Amino acid sequence: MKHKMEYEKTVKRNVESMVKKVVKVIAMIILGGLLLLLANYVLMRLWNWLMPDLFGVSTITYWQALGIFILAKLLFGFGGGGGKNKSGSSHKKKIKSSNKCTQWRRGFDEWQHYDQFWKEEGEAAFKSYVENIKNENHDTSKKE
Repeated sequence: MKHKMEYEKTVKRNVESMVKKVVKVIAMIILGGLLLLLANYVLMRLWNWLMPDLFGVSTITYWQALGIFILAKLLFGFGGGGGKNKSGSSHKKKIKSSNKCTQWRRGFDEWQHYDQFWKEEGEAAFKSYVENIKNENHDTSKKE
């Protein structure tokens, strides 16, 4: 008897869950239909308000506006380009996990000693480097 009551409760919860899902799907279909009808009405009103004055075309009916709306959707797409897809998300992961700058990152902590090096050896080393270049240029100009 105990198992039968537990089974009945489980079945009842499953049925309630399924009914909720079906009601949500039906509500979404009705809402989507209403939004389509509203968008079509707005298109018709905008066309009849703007197009005759701007371009001298005639006004259109509701069903003609629906035809224009469907034609525009077929020609220009249904606006689903911004969604997540495999290629877009994996591309972002590749960029985030790329190792393009790892050698610079590894050597970055060595740069904390740059100022000290430049004070002690850098200026003298740079001046001697410039002198060597000047001497080499004089040697090549004498040979010519």
